Amino acid sequence: MLSPAPLLRRAAAELTGTAALVAIVVGSGIQAAELSPDIGIQLLANSLASAIGLGLLIILFGPLSGGYLNPVVTLAAWWAGRRDGSGPSGRDAGAYVGAQLAGAVVGALLAEAMFGRTVIAWSTRERIGDRLLLSEVVATAGLVLLIYGLTRIGRPQLTPVAVAAYIAAAIWCTSSGSFANPAATVGRAFTDSFTGISPASLPGFVAAQIAGGLIGLGLGGVLFGRSRQVSEGLRRVPREDVPDPVRPVGPGGDRPQESPQAGGGRLVECERGERQLLVERVESPQLSEGLVLADGEIDQARHQLRVGAHAEGGITGEP
Repeated sequence: MLSPAPLLRRAAAELTGTAALVAIVVGSGIQAAELSPDIGIQLLANSLASAIGLGLLIILFGPLSGGYLNPVVTLAAWWAGRRDGSGPSGRDAGAYVGAQLAGAVVGALLAEAMFGRTVIAWSTRERIGDRLLLSEVVATAGLVLLIYGLTRIGRPQLTPVAVAAYIAAAIWCTSSGSFANPAATVGRAFTDSFTGISPASLPGFVAAQIAGGLIGLGLGGVLFGRSRQVSEGLRRVPREDVPDPVRPVGPGGDRPQESPQAGGGRLVECERGERQLLVERVESPQLSEGLVLADGEIDQARHQLRVGAHAEGGITGEP
């Protein structure tokens, strides 16, 4: 396993990624407004560019710093992972948030400069109203819930595509345009363009986004629990409760025949054509090897399949 990059480098990645994200959002908005007077076409162009850019940036910076690019997402990851160490530490989260705020301002100013506009110009676009604040609560809660849920069900690799698709949809289905990012919101106050937000509107939007993040975390805990799930129908058990590995026994006490199976597992063929796939997985740093029951629906009374694991824990099917 590669050693984590130094904090300075990771913070620089968050700054760079957030700057690039805001430059994409602001720049595509300026370009769209110049190319078409149709507000629908402007929004379409801006949403597509923003979503595609966000997905690519998460892919690029995710392995380095986590690719959070958003203070609410950063703090949610810290809070959700504070017990098992799966998220950033408090010190790292603080550094990331500072870097994201600075990067957002840099990105907005960069976009203004690229289009030959006044580099420092406060936005005059007011975004005030209960419906807009409610939209920000909903958009941010959904974003946090999505990321939390993907992590808890063991599918974080889907995050770049899922988040990009979510933002594209949320831009269209919320009256606020789904800012859902306090850092980007602050940065967009520095551009008097299609995607800008007046400084007077900032406190309400940021407060709504923080509230949405808390709601998303709460919903995630209720729906997915506080610990990571191995897979559907599977649970972790203490090492002392896991017997020594034995070969599965088929109906009638006959030993099944085993055949190789791609993907690190083996296909166990029992009588009457019944099959059970044992897949080899690495669940955590404490587990060097383990076998997971992929199908928990076969009657365990007839298939006394037992799975052994090394080190301090094991994985077995739900009873």
